[in-house]
Amino acid sequence: MTKAKILIVDDEESMCNMMEIMLSKEGYDVSSASSGLEAVKKVQESPPDVVIADLMMPEMSGLELLSKVKSINDNINFIVMTAFASVDTAIEAMRNGAYDYISKPFKVDEVKLALKKILKQASITEENKTLKSTLSNEFSFDNFLGNNATVRKMKEIARTVANSDATVLIRGESGTGKDLIAKAIHYHSNRAGKPFITINCAALPETLLESELFGHVKGAFTNAIKDKDGLFKVADRGTFFLDEIGNTSLAIQVKLLRVLEEKVITPVGSTKPIQVDVRLIAATNADLETEVNANRFRADLFYRLNVLPIFIPPLRERREDIELLTHYFIRVYSEKMRQEPIKISDQALNILLNYDWPGNVRELENSVERALLLCKGDTLQPTDFPENMRGRSSGTIPTSQSQVQANTGVASTESPTLESIEKAYIFWTLNQTGWKKTEAARILGIDPSTLYRKLERYGIKQPDKT
Repeated sequence: MTKAKILIVDDEESMCNMMEIMLSKEGYDVSSASSGLEAVKKVQESPPDVVIADLMMPEMSGLELLSKVKSINDNINFIVMTAFASVDTAIEAMRNGAYDYISKPFKVDEVKLALKKILKQASITEENKTLKSTLSNEFSFDNFLGNNATVRKMKEIARTVANSDATVLIRGESGTGKDLIAKAIHYHSNRAGKPFITINCAALPETLLESELFGHVKGAFTNAIKDKDGLFKVADRGTFFLDEIGNTSLAIQVKLLRVLEEKVITPVGSTKPIQVDVRLIAATNADLETEVNANRFRADLFYRLNVLPIFIPPLRERREDIELLTHYFIRVYSEKMRQEPIKISDQALNILLNYDWPGNVRELENSVERALLLCKGDTLQPTDFPENMRGRSSGTIPTSQSQVQANTGVASTESPTLESIEKAYIFWTLNQTGWKKTEAARILGIDPSTLYRKLERYGIKQPDKT
């Protein structure tokens, strides 16, 4: 383990000698300087971890030395030694960046304790920097693959807003990677070392969602046998990612608006508000403007959320990225399966390039994983992919258009909205699974309870068998 380097600065030689002997016995690498000028030279040649300097010295005072040292390397910690009568000057030094001060005459243990505190804090700071760097790499914006111009612009906007505390609304269809962008924003912000909490608002019924978000007090409802902190409180000083916010009730929306405007939450069953410091990132695949016009989503909350909108394009609008993503998923899942990298035939790749990907990148990833499991050779072939993809031209739906229109209300001649596309995709997925809702929910990447709510909301029903 590397010894911490300490530089003692005092114009009294006896003080320097005493401190060198005392701190060397404690295992520190100690050197000394008899003036501020000599100390500056030593700092430039070999920066110490800590400088312990007397405030009252000729030629250059301790305050002047502090300023010089900080200009050379702001990470060097500084402790000042001062006579009792100069405590005010020592406090001024702390305002200017000194970590601590000790008053002469001092006890040996005071110096030891001050050094232990300062080095422990420095170690924690360094660990946090390392952790932040690791997380920044793990959740890099570069992990969102794509060379499409719209994708590059989207990532540029996301990078720009990351370091602010502004609310962000990420919009895009299911499976486009909204969660990847949310994590990248958090881990490239000044909150990176703090909690990143996420919840899917569509996965829980309203009463349970309210308790999860805001917490509850004992006795607030049946089975509330003790107080529980809500996720907003857990996320304090960090980031809260609310996925599928378009599925929240009007009552929940009122409380979310209060969080944004007043930075307070009130647990269920309580009248005492709790202050929270949380950056909010929301995501939705719904057409919120339509929801606002239909009075299903509050206009005031929409405008507060829509401060910095980020739109992720669907995969069918960035077809040049399909080949890049396909090769990436082949490499990732080949490694997971501990097998040699598989190739993909031109015919199979052409099928993927011409498919519309209603489930977007998530569907492509699942399709590649499935194909690798089914592949019997060293090259993926068309037969390794689902039958509905093969021989399908771009823009057609692999089930009767009249069925889709009859059961979802989406006509083929309409300019599709996000809501209408979601309706059609849910109906198509259910058809592919023989209306097995649990299997369909897995393919859609949502909770079964969410699928049931969407079926009820959109009025989607299984066609009568003829």
